[in-house]
Amino acid sequence: MKKFRFGLLPRIIVAIALGVALGGVLPEWMVRVFLTFNGVFSQFLGFAIPLIIVGMVIPAIGDIGRGAGRMLAITVALAYGSTVVAGLASYFTGALTFPSLIDSQVQLDAAGEATKITPFFTMSIPPVMDVMTALVMAFVVGLGLAYVKGDVLRSAAKEFEKIITMTIESVIIPLLPIYIFGIFLDMTAAGEVYRVLTVFIKIIGVIFLLHIVWLMFLYVVSGLVSGRNPFKMLSTMLPAYFTALGTQSSAATIPVTLAQSRKMGVSEQVSGFVVPLCATIHMSGSMLKIVACAMALMMMQGMAFNFMLFFGFICLLAITMVAAAGVPGGAIMAALGVLASVLGFSPEDQALMISLYIAMDSFGTACNVTGDGALAAIVDKIKG
Repeated sequence: MKKFRFGLLPRIIVAIALGVALGGVLPEWMVRVFLTFNGVFSQFLGFAIPLIIVGMVIPAIGDIGRGAGRMLAITVALAYGSTVVAGLASYFTGALTFPSLIDSQVQLDAAGEATKITPFFTMSIPPVMDVMTALVMAFVVGLGLAYVKGDVLRSAAKEFEKIITMTIESVIIPLLPIYIFGIFLDMTAAGEVYRVLTVFIKIIGVIFLLHIVWLMFLYVVSGLVSGRNPFKMLSTMLPAYFTALGTQSSAATIPVTLAQSRKMGVSEQVSGFVVPLCATIHMSGSMLKIVACAMALMMMQGMAFNFMLFFGFICLLAITMVAAAGVPGGAIMAALGVLASVLGFSPEDQALMISLYIAMDSFGTACNVTGDGALAAIVDKIKG
């Protein structure tokens, strides 16, 4: 018999539902148990974020730089440009629509103070380096690996990447639903949870529509450049879209994306190069979600922001997310450091970001891989 697998999204939904249902009925000592766990886990998460950046970004950048050539430069430029433009589109959409949807401030960090319930104990786990140090180190070492022929440091980076991936998959992801349960348990006791959930539902609806509009825009641009019918191109790529909805993995969808891009008329040489590469570096769907969710949470709490702040955040995040492919929730895990360092997100904010992101994970992945076909058609035309 096939073993039933209870995925991350159902576990997070159950955690949120239980947190809301039990927040007002659990005895104080039990609430303190979960608050204690949350305090320790948030410290561990803060410790792990710089290591995640170093462990994932270094080999990702190093691998991209090894295949030097004109087609590589064109593909990377298109993927990065598409991801940044998607982030800007998400920002302006949020700036126009979210003020009418979000009309209250929710002080998430103050929830514990409101309930007067404190953890049994706290634990400090300082990170070995701050986030910006980790980012700069990752970029410097990763770019160096792209040009240095030695294999010792490259092998060490690959092995460290496996350790970080194992930590995410075996420790952080399994414990995440408990952490989120504790967050919503605390917010329920503080009387803020229903306003948070109402906003969540509205934001998810806006982001889903934004994904559809973005794909249509991307294929119209691709159609104009390649001289093809954009709507016929998009319909040809739908099998890849629906496959990604099921697999929730850009890497697992590569065979379908390759087959459908070739049905669009993209050459085997170009599709065979562009599609696997874009599965790693083209994260426009993920960018749409992260920017919109971050803006929504900042509005909910009355945090100040402006265009230049988000522009820097988007440009940095587009580079950082090259490490996201192949790891469950990889994009949001890679984004945590940038959210903390640039936007000032607390561990509670990061937990809510993860909840929102995972709730739409399959749609973001589907948007990513479907957009890969549009970029492949553009590269095919430019290459001639």
